[in-house]
Amino acid sequence: MLVTCRPRTFAARLDSRTESTPLARYLLRAYLAALPAGDRYRDVAELLLGELFANAVQHSDAPDDRLIEVRFSVLNSRLRLEVHDAGSGRPAVGSAEPDDEHGRGLVLVNELAERWGCCPRAGGIGKFVWALIAPSHPATAHAA
Repeated sequence: MLVTCRPRTFAARLDSRTESTPLARYLLRAYLAALPAGDRYRDVAELLLGELFANAVQHSDAPDDRLIEVRFSVLNSRLRLEVHDAGSGRPAVGSAEPDDEHGRGLVLVNELAERWGCCPRAGGIGKFVWALIAPSHPATAHAA
């Protein structure tokens, strides 16, 4: 695993394996814990990162020895998640049957992210999928 940091930006390269998904979420939790209002992104961000990472592992047509890079940054109070892989396929929101065990990841991303998209990587190898997440508002107590 290679880790790089710049102010407000974090990047790490992880093995392209399903078993790396919990590590990606752990790194995101650590990144958010260091932010003053990081907990306001946590639940949605962990869910979406897990879905994007799992999609990169499952659908990439790149060789198995290629790494998947995750990047986290905060821009204008929005958390930006990026998942980079060497595959050439582009993600598309599909529909899943009620009994299907897969096929809902991008539906969740589409519903919970403020915006998301896919771009080619610099250098022409692969792509990255990004999602912007707005902070949730803290729960407020209501007088009875």
